Amino acid sequence: MRIFPKGEIFHICNKSIAGYNIFRSEKLLHRFFITLCYYNNCDLRMSLSKALREELTLNNILNRRPENIIHVMSYCLMPNHYHLLVKINNENLFSKYINNIENSYTHYYNKSNDRKGPLWQSCFRAAHIPNDATLLHVHRYIHLNPTTAGIVEKPEDWRWSSYREYLQDEKILILNYEISIKSVGHYKKFIENQINYQRTIKGILTKLLE
Repeated sequence: MRIFPKGEIFHICNKSIAGYNIFRSEKLLHRFFITLCYYNNCDLRMSLSKALREELTLNNILNRRPENIIHVMSYCLMPNHYHLLVKINNENLFSKYINNIENSYTHYYNKSNDRKGPLWQSCFRAAHIPNDATLLHVHRYIHLNPTTAGIVEKPEDWRWSSYREYLQDEKILILNYEISIKSVGHYKKFIENQINYQRTIKGILTKLLE
């Protein structure tokens, strides 16, 4: 069983079976996003479906709290896969967290589409991020996914990633990159000056996740 030590950073990714568009609508994207937020809690006491029948209040996914299993540094939901850049906060519950979000969404998707069977291509993939330079490049790779795929022209046009929040709230930027990135303007330039490059060369993540 793979160990995910507390304090270490990983890029997490998984894709649907046969590349099927399991996030093909706003409703489905929203449901998976809620799932990501809800299960990121060490003290969870009920399933998401039950919680939705009661009053459910979700915190900003990028905010850090002691009860979090992971600290989400960036995310991007694509039509047939998802990306998470995370710092481990609870190594004992991390694998269970990923299983919870994938199983919960599979159950919801299958029930909504009168479908049976697995939804994900395989077990989630996790690439360890060894240093700050790699961290920044992976962060950029994740936020440029929608432009690389040709879904949008600019990364901020894609609602289902954390990029907009980085541009709108400097506190989030400082929390994650207080040493290397000095301002929102600096960050935006760092991300967007590689759009054309990343559209033709998928970036370093292809090798990291093989």
